[in-house]
Amino acid sequence: MTNATGFSFREVHSLSGSLGRAGEITTPHGVIQTPAFIPVGTKATVKSVLPESIKDLQAQAVLANAYHLYLQPGSDVVDEAGGLGKFMNWPGPTFTDSGGFQVLSLGVGFKKVIAMNEDTFRSDEVIADKKERLAHVDNDGVTFKSHLDGSMHRFTPEVSMKVQHELGADIIFAFDECTTLHNTRKYQEKSLERTRLWAIRCLKEHDRLTKARNHRPYQALFGVLQGAQYEDLRRKAAVDLGGMNVDGIEFDGFGLGGALDKEKLGTIVGWLCEELPRHKPRHLLGIGEPDDLFVGVENGADTFDCVAPSRQARTSAVFTPFGRTNMTNAKYKRQFSPIDETCDCYTCQNYTAAYMNHLFKSKEMLASTLATIHNEHFIVKLVAQMREAIIRGDFLEMKKEFMGRFYGLRDLK
Repeated sequence: MTNATGFSFREVHSLSGSLGRAGEITTPHGVIQTPAFIPVGTKATVKSVLPESIKDLQAQAVLANAYHLYLQPGSDVVDEAGGLGKFMNWPGPTFTDSGGFQVLSLGVGFKKVIAMNEDTFRSDEVIADKKERLAHVDNDGVTFKSHLDGSMHRFTPEVSMKVQHELGADIIFAFDECTTLHNTRKYQEKSLERTRLWAIRCLKEHDRLTKARNHRPYQALFGVLQGAQYEDLRRKAAVDLGGMNVDGIEFDGFGLGGALDKEKLGTIVGWLCEELPRHKPRHLLGIGEPDDLFVGVENGADTFDCVAPSRQARTSAVFTPFGRTNMTNAKYKRQFSPIDETCDCYTCQNYTAAYMNHLFKSKEMLASTLATIHNEHFIVKLVAQMREAIIRGDFLEMKKEFMGRFYGLRDLK
């Protein structure tokens, strides 16, 4: 049953022998059937694609970036427009992240990559080659240098809440410090406590703003769990935020965040979901590769977001049932059939691989549009099929069949 806020979660079916499940998240702007993949529209747009096209490919929600929209056009502008959904002409549920990921991407400068390998050097002052540190963290918040014009900006938990309330997304995230696997254990401990204290401040400010802005639909606040690859820190984060109550206010759900060693993804997600309250949804931040999505679903994640499908599409990399391929390959020059004849996306129903090859070779903008539609549809549909398989009771068989085709892995258990 939906509560007075218009937000709720219910588990529909559990995956036997694991933490995985199918469920429903109800928001003021619609229901999200989970597991679900949420396309990323960083600046209130999925790059190169109309919001109507994202709806047509059966995406249930979109996620935008609070930090980038704060810089341009300004969260106050989006607020005046009626909120993120109205601003971008998207009728369904919306998410915004907190700006916490920019602590990593603008701090250490490792582009947009959070899936790293833990067998790397340990340094708390690490920064990527030929990068300038644009984010500096202290116990009160983060000072950012704008990548647009070099101006200085200050984000605190209170500022993040203000920005996200003005953006008006259905699901928003507490401000956190996103660390990397390069950081030392000592720094991870210090950062985890900082994020815990920020979470308390976010709950307080969220409650204040919710009451002050009662003319707007309720926005669900998710706490973000950090702790890198350390089991005790991850479990502590889940216990701390999972049971956090500030003047009767609790988190509505949880974001599973931070730098994640791909080889330990399932283990880490499992640690978190074992500790979290089962009656609240869990969003796995920044995960979008097919194999990682299977791992996330099996270990208890309900929703996912990632820029990978659209970013890869713009480089001519597209998904097929037999793996990723590149549309600039010579073999597609005279393939007068779709990228994938079994695909029911708009691109495959209307255009040939030969045409796609031509568009990319001639650097036409339409290439990115058509490839993005295909890739987003592929991933959205894949996760929807996982949901169906959980309900049918044949998830493991579906996983084995997909992985065998896509990755050539035939010996899965």
